[in-house]
Amino acid sequence: MLSEIRGYPLRVFGICFVAYSFAQMDLALFGYAIPFIREEFGLTLSGVMSIVSSAFLLGGGLLVVLGVLGDRIGRLRMFQFSVLTSSLLVALHSIVPNPFSLVLLRGASIATGGLSYPITGAIITEEFPAHGRGLFMGLLQIGYPLGWAIASLWAMWILPIYGWRALFLVGLLSLPLILVVSKWVREPPRYKAAKDQLSPRPIRELFSASMRHRTIILFSAQFLFVWAYSASIFLFPSYLREFRGMEAFDFALVIGAGNAIGILGYILAALVGEYLLSRRNTVVIWTVIGAVLFELMIWTTESFWEILAVYSFMSMFFYGSAAVKFAYLAEVFPTYIRSTAMTFCGSGAVVLGSAAGPYCVSLAVEQWGWTLGYATLVGVPLLMAGLLYLALMPIPSGLEVEDIQNYFNR
Repeated sequence: MLSEIRGYPLRVFGICFVAYSFAQMDLALFGYAIPFIREEFGLTLSGVMSIVSSAFLLGGGLLVVLGVLGDRIGRLRMFQFSVLTSSLLVALHSIVPNPFSLVLLRGASIATGGLSYPITGAIITEEFPAHGRGLFMGLLQIGYPLGWAIASLWAMWILPIYGWRALFLVGLLSLPLILVVSKWVREPPRYKAAKDQLSPRPIRELFSASMRHRTIILFSAQFLFVWAYSASIFLFPSYLREFRGMEAFDFALVIGAGNAIGILGYILAALVGEYLLSRRNTVVIWTVIGAVLFELMIWTTESFWEILAVYSFMSMFFYGSAAVKFAYLAEVFPTYIRSTAMTFCGSGAVVLGSAAGPYCVSLAVEQWGWTLGYATLVGVPLLMAGLLYLALMPIPSGLEVEDIQNYFNR
């Protein structure tokens, strides 16, 4: 396998990994800033979550358009666009005058930063050989917890001293990546060969007889998963600050260290999905275990160290399941519609789940309290998301992307 990936595939993986990690770091800054944004603007918990939800709805609509352009005008151009604009938009968060402008700016940054998900996924899928493709697709997803962990380091230092506005200036650190992408990344040959198959109505084609089932199941499972994920991660700083009584340094440490340790779960899930089980079955196992560990964290932990320990193990399975979901989603759709499919079933479901989850869970917390509201409306949707994958076809590892389509057709 090493001889097949040595050279350009390994180089483009490294570039995509760094870009994806920076995109997640930029987006994660908002999560750490939420308690302080709420204080400055005098918002209730559901009020600040309505900002999150509105921004994700706006960003979701923009993101679907951008994802379709990834199939229309190319992976490389949209990769460059994502790196450049998301960096600038995140930095501009530092000067927003009111919640309305924050919604607009946050929505635009979600769309451009979230574009890194389908674009990097399409590039890695189309540049890597069959053996090892799923492993490196899973490893790419380590950028998610790594981004949150890096953002926590900035939050631990900047928030207590300089406040939440200064925190968003960190977004400018990813700006130089545009030079690296422009110089060292090419348009994938597989994409060039499939351009003549482009559909005039790509979203409609996702619901054609041959793709409808996988489109609906993958979208629904991703929506439920991200409902649970976004509610857990965006509300967690407020939960630790208000319910557990932690200061900014302590809750940033828990989230950052927990996500850093959780990287092991991403690596393990990628290895198991590539060499031991099908990716579908790995998703089911990882997600169910993650749901159980989340409930244990909410209902049984008390001390700082107990919370950190269970949160770290939960991150390995709950968040680590994304490593194999990403690879499965990228593989099961044809090349000529891959960016659109990953945007609709992946990023589109992500932004809608992120819009609905935190807001609905915040309402439940205000009515039922942190323990019951948080545990019920995160743990149950997460469990449902894992079980939905049982309705999908398990795909053997090691198939070329063209052979996977023949596998479905049979």
